[in-house]
Amino acid sequence: MAFFKYPFWLLYRIWFYILVAIPIIVLFPLLIISISREQWYSYFFKLARIWSKFILIGMGFGYKIKREEIPDPDKSYMFVANHTSMADIMLMLVAVKNPFVFVGKQELAKIPLFGFFYKRTCILVDRSSAKSRQAVFLRAQRRLKQGVSICIFPEGGVPEEHILLDEFKDGAFRLAINHQIPVVPITFYDNKKRFSYTFFSGSPGRMRAKILPFIPTNGLEIADTKALNKTTRTIIWDELSTSLITKKNHSK
Repeated sequence: MAFFKYPFWLLYRIWFYILVAIPIIVLFPLLIISISREQWYSYFFKLARIWSKFILIGMGFGYKIKREEIPDPDKSYMFVANHTSMADIMLMLVAVKNPFVFVGKQELAKIPLFGFFYKRTCILVDRSSAKSRQAVFLRAQRRLKQGVSICIFPEGGVPEEHILLDEFKDGAFRLAINHQIPVVPITFYDNKKRFSYTFFSGSPGRMRAKILPFIPTNGLEIADTKALNKTTRTIIWDELSTSLITKKNHSK
């Protein structure tokens, strides 16, 4: 039976990249116009949300978003979530309506079509370079001053399959404290099962996300970075662990 799954997984991966490309090709003129000026980023963001929904629906992912708090459209936030899947970008764009800029690894800029817009709209980082990390802070500060939010996957990469949640890097929390903006923890429950970075895996099905209560940073100082990091990670960890326990109890 497993033998027949391999052709499906191969075609499923190919189909994903086809879905990524189709809206970019169709919307190419509008996308080019929307990235020509930074102040027009909100228009690009709306197109990116359409792109994301097209991919998720096309892959057979019935996404469901729960929000314990709703971000104010006139405020900036630091959005953080666990990172497990190639579909995390799409689900984040669907879950959050406030325009935000991703801080992400520069390797994704090499993907044809997608990479062209990725490197022009996201803040790219080479985590092995201290100079690159410093440049990220300067670019993020500029975008926050423009009223745009920031999104970072604080694990700094995708953890191995057996790791539920890796340790968090401090960058997102230092930025949040510097600009006194709330941290918004978000949990992705099913992305690893639906479409992880393991090539021969994945299937259509439910893909859930939950926006958890915001963590204020008013009055915090840089010395509080580690504590804010730990608090945020604990909130996401507890939510993931509770979901796993509930799932196991239902399967008995």
